[in-house]
Amino acid sequence: MNQATNPYAGYRYPAEIISHAVWLYFRFTLSFRDIEELLAARGITVTYETIRQWCLKFGQSFANEVRRRLPRPGDKWHLDEMYLKINGKLHYLWRAVDQESQVLDILLQTHRDKRAAKRFFKKLLKGLRYVPRVVVTDKLRSYGAALKEILPSVEHRQQKGLNNRAELSHQPTRQQERQMRRFKSAGQAQRFLSAHAPLNNLFRFRRHRLTAAAARTVRAQAFATWQQVTCVQQAA
Repeated sequence: MNQATNPYAGYRYPAEIISHAVWLYFRFTLSFRDIEELLAARGITVTYETIRQWCLKFGQSFANEVRRRLPRPGDKWHLDEMYLKINGKLHYLWRAVDQESQVLDILLQTHRDKRAAKRFFKKLLKGLRYVPRVVVTDKLRSYGAALKEILPSVEHRQQKGLNNRAELSHQPTRQQERQMRRFKSAGQAQRFLSAHAPLNNLFRFRRHRLTAAAARTVRAQAFATWQQVTCVQQAA
């Protein structure tokens, strides 16, 4: 987002309300109508369709800025794919996480063959701009075939049980899928999940490994980053 200009110019509602609604939608398993009701409880009257437009307008740009501000991910990549049925057609959501369970990237495709694996690896490398030390996958042969061509020098581990970290990372997507009563189109799923991942990387930290004081510090830093990303103070 270009911070030299006011991204909220022309909007009737203040930046704090718009950014808060976008945060609620991508951070929690809430519908647009849920957020409309939460805002109404605080005396803010706004329709769910307006909230939808805010999320479409600002969600991806906020997520891109968050991604730029996050520390460099780890050098051990865990990859896995899950199926999504959209309008009766089977799709595959390819996802990569690092050793700290931070989502690196996602890509929705209609196949899970070598070509699809190569496309996902190329997207990962283009976005992250570094080569991993280890790649961990399940026993899908498409991963090995793609890695031999794209990253032949990288260690590839394939064993059932090693990839639980990537498999567990699908849970928030399943929660959102149930809340939305399935994704309505492949484009909608890709747009939502592309924005959802960076925001959750920022706010979903490993709380069980931190003291209460450390957790509060990390949370405060996350909100400070969010304030910078959404330009709320600048727009005030």
